[in-house]
Amino acid sequence: MATATFNPEATGRKPGGIELGRVGLYLFLILTAAFFVLPLYVMVVTSFKEMDEIRDGQIFLLPQTLHIDAWRAAWSTDCGLETCSGISQGFWNSVKITVPATVISVLIGAFVGYILSFWKPKGANVLFGIIVLAGFIPLQVFVYPTVRIIAFFDLYGTLSAVILVHVLFSLPLTVLLFRNYYAAVPHDLFQAARIDGAGFIRIFFSLMLPMAIPMLVVAGLLQFNAIWNDFLLGMVFAGRDNQPMMVQLNNIVNVTFGEVQYNVNMAATLLTAAVPLLAYFVSGRWFVRGITAGAVKG
Repeated sequence: MATATFNPEATGRKPGGIELGRVGLYLFLILTAAFFVLPLYVMVVTSFKEMDEIRDGQIFLLPQTLHIDAWRAAWSTDCGLETCSGISQGFWNSVKITVPATVISVLIGAFVGYILSFWKPKGANVLFGIIVLAGFIPLQVFVYPTVRIIAFFDLYGTLSAVILVHVLFSLPLTVLLFRNYYAAVPHDLFQAARIDGAGFIRIFFSLMLPMAIPMLVVAGLLQFNAIWNDFLLGMVFAGRDNQPMMVQLNNIVNVTFGEVQYNVNMAATLLTAAVPLLAYFVSGRWFVRGITAGAVKG
């Protein structure tokens, strides 16, 4: 009996000329990229121009001479609504808020997700439903009662208050991410660890947390980006001395006296966005891996 052979080479008629569908696809991709790249290009070139060039209205032209005075002013000397220190103070306030709030919220989310996925205390599904439901309630609903509670404990206007509210309001997202990630881990692996004598804490730190590194990166980046770019909670809870970068950027851009310094505004905006962009570029591979794993496992 004759056996069938497998021909690895593709067969059939080769497409000739330019396909209309391919042209449309590339055109769509080019337009989509331009939609995001052009505003960024305008911001960058404007930040290096002097005001005389900006007044000419040729926003797409490269600067005749590169000037970094706007960047210096945006960082340290430009005036907001109250001070003339640029956004440097807000930058360090944002670092002091974002780093601990991100680490704490991710670790708590991973820990609670671990409990709900493997130990499953009584009412775990109901508790998980309540946590997820809380994530769909608008943040503004919680602001006033949270202010009263924070003021009662004499924490209002401190960095600790901002960190605390960021951690609390981020728990629905982090718990959801880790609970769905752990749900696909074979339960036999957890049982084997218990048989070997590992306890509650040992299993989490030695087994589950190392397995969840891709999701740790995803949750960390999402939290870092959300907290760094937050305006509402920083404005309400930080007070005048601890305003994060986004609040000070708003104060600089919305100054109502004198001439609008568009080059300084663009430089300040780019400085504010630089840190989240750098974080995505550095850990982009892990972020894509974690998103993919979460999509498959969730």
